[in-house]
Amino acid sequence: MEPLVVLALGIATVLGLIIVGRVNAFVALLTAAMLVSVLSPGEMSQKIGRVAEGFGRTATGIAIVIGLAAIIGKCMMDSGAADRIVLAFQRLLGVRRTSIALLASGYILSIPVFFDTVFYLLVPLARSLWRRTRKDYVLYVTAIAAGAVITHSLVPPTPGPLIMAETFKIDLGLMILVGALIGIPMAAFSLVICQIMNRWMPIEMRPYPGEEEAAPTGARLPNLTLSLAPVLLPVILISANTLAQIAARTEREALLRRGDVMDWPALTRVLAQASTASAPRAARPLRDSLPEPLRKQLERLSAEVAIPSSLVTSVQESIILEVNSPDFWRNPAFIGLALPPEAQRIQQLGIQRLTPEESRMDPGSREQAAMARLNEEERKTFHWHLLQAAFPQQVRQTRTQWIAGVFGMLGNANLALWIAAVIAMGTLVYIRGLSLPQLGQVTENALMSAGIIILITAGGGAFGAMLREAGIQTSVQELLGGAGQASGVILLVLGFLLASIMKVAQGSGTVSMITASSMMAAIGATPELLHCHPVYLAVAIGCGSVCGSWMNDSGFWIFARMGGFTEIESLKTWTLLLIAQGVFGLGVTILAATIFPLI
Repeated sequence: MEPLVVLALGIATVLGLIIVGRVNAFVALLTAAMLVSVLSPGEMSQKIGRVAEGFGRTATGIAIVIGLAAIIGKCMMDSGAADRIVLAFQRLLGVRRTSIALLASGYILSIPVFFDTVFYLLVPLARSLWRRTRKDYVLYVTAIAAGAVITHSLVPPTPGPLIMAETFKIDLGLMILVGALIGIPMAAFSLVICQIMNRWMPIEMRPYPGEEEAAPTGARLPNLTLSLAPVLLPVILISANTLAQIAARTEREALLRRGDVMDWPALTRVLAQASTASAPRAARPLRDSLPEPLRKQLERLSAEVAIPSSLVTSVQESIILEVNSPDFWRNPAFIGLALPPEAQRIQQLGIQRLTPEESRMDPGSREQAAMARLNEEERKTFHWHLLQAAFPQQVRQTRTQWIAGVFGMLGNANLALWIAAVIAMGTLVYIRGLSLPQLGQVTENALMSAGIIILITAGGGAFGAMLREAGIQTSVQELLGGAGQASGVILLVLGFLLASIMKVAQGSGTVSMITASSMMAAIGATPELLHCHPVYLAVAIGCGSVCGSWMNDSGFWIFARMGGFTEIESLKTWTLLLIAQGVFGLGVTILAATIFPLI
């Protein structure tokens, strides 16, 4: 069928099942994925199996992180670590700046903790503050909501931003950095809106029916360092990994000095003796690919003669030029070479970007198409890993690359969140004196809430994968192909609108992020078409998922019931605040993508 018709049917199926049929989002997304797959090209026997493959690929990237984030949030709430962070902000900024403290607390806590948990945690503090001041209740409550919504929608490891990073193949550290930075002006703008609403609607706090809340207290709380560790440690490790990888790539791309990464004299000697039995198998094909004058000079060099420094420099420059060339991977030196893990990871990126037609090519053509899908930086890095694998004795890591490898392990999101979860559980046991069976019950409860999010997230990934199988990418690219430079802004706005429409339609910001990112990935929103890094598209979608919260959104009811507002009051505060917040965030995103495209 026509790809755009399949897209329309897929969207209609999701919206119809969720809104009209009140079907669970996981079932709706899975049903739509199967329908789209059946209507898409391919072998009939594989059409349902590939839905499960798309589901599995997504779950592989996010299931562990979401489960660990749920444990961290639950343990921080039960141990009082989250309370300690809130009180520390309040003491730091003072009573007169309490709204800033509440907004900052929501902003920080919603990085590892889900929005509803953060709001449940902070609203009692806002209510006790009103009891002491008898003013600014709307300001306190909306400030909490504003701060928590921003990081919940833009900063991993919350599920929506996490799956967008996985969908668009964005480095997790970069997603955290850009989401947090764009969130800062959004938070400042939101505080202004909160103050306006506070003057416009000076609503007093209403007591809960039959309940009397105790004022929050700092007694029996963990110290601030221990409280902050589960929040800051994963952010630090993941960000350090990103910076280390950037430093390593920069070093590889420079014209390297002898002995820096390469033992250039040793490699030159190996190439000179490429015809001997002791030389690595890759030596002769690599030597034969060098410029003819240099190759003949190497062939004339005997084993006893000292290697001239000028020859070493010539070999160095020639090989670096070869590494930077697009087709270096085709060199016969690498035929039959076992790819190192990092090279396999980069190659997999290219495979995941193939169109359905390219995926069905013969293996040789498919490999060529996958390499063509890599950007210049990814291709250079792939080539360096090939060279290191072919000449392990002569091609050595620098200290920078060794450090990058260490942080590549420690900064892996799964390990970073696991360390944070261990700290959060240890803090809970230490502060509350829980036994191991009691701790097990706490973590089990947390994981039960995480399970449905993992299913919905992976279901959205399967839906997006099947949209790609339908060939939507080619159809939409043809529509936008003539947009030129403007296509980048068009795609950012389109991602924002898709997420907003999904939010209005079905209520869940996470589902709207998952669905909109899947659609935009199926469209083929590449850096070349965006004219900026895909991280900006992910942030634009996150901003769109904020807009349109009303009575079908659980967040709306959490705000209304826990805040003590009527439905009309909630629409005038919560709903309008989030619309203003999302639109402003889109503007900041477009501005940042224009000034700092990161490509």
